[in-house]
Amino acid sequence: MTGEKDLKTLLQSMKPHLNEGEYVFCTVEKFPTIDLNEIICFFKEQEGITLIIKKELADLLNLKYEFVASWITLEIHSSLEAVGLTAAFSEALTSKKISCNVIAGYFHDHIFVSVDDADNAMKELKRLSKEGI
Repeated sequence: MTGEKDLKTLLQSMKPHLNEGEYVFCTVEKFPTIDLNEIICFFKEQEGITLIIKKELADLLNLKYEFVASWITLEIHSSLEAVGLTAAFSEALTSKKISCNVIAGYFHDHIFVSVDDADNAMKELKRLSKEGI
């Protein structure tokens, strides 16, 4: 199944969805004893492994974190070769002084914003989708 590459179509059809819960980015040297189904995402870096997990799980495991995020999924199958989508929504969020951390999955783009900015980020993403480029 091929993802969408056309920027105009991507923006008009991106349908931002705010996922339930609060999420945190933690770093560990090795995986803790944790069910892989509990991990939203992990990325191995030279300095350690970044885990994105629910805040409650991090608290339960006594993992340190600095940033509590809301998770927004753009519900369009975007191609990993699409050009401009990340730049467009990042610029829109930047204009409202909203920091975003982006992960591209195979099917969708995922945006993590501060829990305090979630409502404003959703409004801005919906505005962007309506107005397009």
